[in-house]
Amino acid sequence: MWLYRAMPLISELAVRSYYRVTVAGARLPSDGPVLIVANHNNSLVDPALVAAMAGRKVRFMAKSPLFSHPLIGWLIKGVGSVPVYRQQDDPGKMSQNLDSFRDVHAVLAKGDVVGIFPEGISHSMSRLAPLKTGAARIALGAAQQRGTDFPIVAMGLVFRDRDTFRSEAHVIVGESFRWHDLVSEATNRSAVRELTERIEQAMRAVSVNLERWEDEPVVRTAEAVWRAEFGADASPAAEVERLRITTEALQALRDGGANDWRDVALALKAHGRALHRLGLTPETLRSDVPLSAALRWALGRLPLLPLLPISLLGGVFFWIPKRITVAAAAYTARLEGDDTVVTHRVLVGGVAFPLWIALTSLAIGLAYGWMAGLLSAMLQPVWAFAALAVGERRQAMWTAVRRYFLRRFNARRLAPMRERQRDLAQRLQQLLARTVPSAS
Repeated sequence: MWLYRAMPLISELAVRSYYRVTVAGARLPSDGPVLIVANHNNSLVDPALVAAMAGRKVRFMAKSPLFSHPLIGWLIKGVGSVPVYRQQDDPGKMSQNLDSFRDVHAVLAKGDVVGIFPEGISHSMSRLAPLKTGAARIALGAAQQRGTDFPIVAMGLVFRDRDTFRSEAHVIVGESFRWHDLVSEATNRSAVRELTERIEQAMRAVSVNLERWEDEPVVRTAEAVWRAEFGADASPAAEVERLRITTEALQALRDGGANDWRDVALALKAHGRALHRLGLTPETLRSDVPLSAALRWALGRLPLLPLLPISLLGGVFFWIPKRITVAAAAYTARLEGDDTVVTHRVLVGGVAFPLWIALTSLAIGLAYGWMAGLLSAMLQPVWAFAALAVGERRQAMWTAVRRYFLRRFNARRLAPMRERQRDLAQRLQQLLARTVPSAS
């Protein structure tokens, strides 16, 4: 429990260092017991995201092997996690779940927040795994003690590119729902099944569930084309909602044997590949930037130029701990599964970079005196984050400049692509109207 109070701050530092995180949707109730249920595709990064974005301290249910894990066992215990004993881990310890459930019931009865991943596993599948009944049984057991129900909140964790450093991670917070009608039947299996189904519905509403990963380029291109051509809300929550609707429409049309959706899907794949080769997006393809606007934009970024050496030198200076982090994480991920890559990068990086800063500061201190070494130790973390920020802005600036000149001097080449995109948007609108009338 010694890390419990610091967990939100540590989690936020960790996830925001690796991802560009956005949070959208509802707010968690500010007091009283809450059960958070979330999808689980990214090992220990998922609880870190939930803890960072919840706005309240969260106690997690965690599978029992994590408590004795040689690298992270101390962390799991330190944040006050409650063990869950699974059949596949050790059938002989299943009876200990009664004690774990009692602990969680007491936490909820006290008015605290509990987080659980009802799929029961961290995985790399493209959709929710079948939910276990543990979340429903925990909620119903706590309700018996309290004599009433309490809010259950679904959190959707949606990653643009899960393993890529500084890619986007969206946290979508669903509206809390109550289930007072089931409290009187808490001991019945039918109540457990019914609450599990309600939890699954809430989780599906804030997550993207693809039939297979091959559908992702189609769905993301469809969403981006729709947004570019029809001016839809660009917020993360709205984006995830459109991705969800498009995914459901794709599945409905596929189940119904609609051949016209297959034609549109192939056209979307081809359009997405063509845009990627040019470094464009549906939005940048559609928009024209006047020369005056481009000049104003460029002049506004001139102050960035003197800072570029910070990024370049930072990349060189921190190359060794970066390579150690990537290599070590790749090795451990091969042993434990693809969904653990980012977890091990964060954990190894959390040791490698401070150790590198300590060793280089010690060397500077021995060479130039203890004051120089102390100053190095204080300034290096600032330098590292500044180099990261400047590097991101440098990359964004270069991409924007390249896109401007591409649009400016390749009008003839881009005109047919714009026509094709408009046609795709119209065909999408017609298909979505057939399967999801609210999308039109």
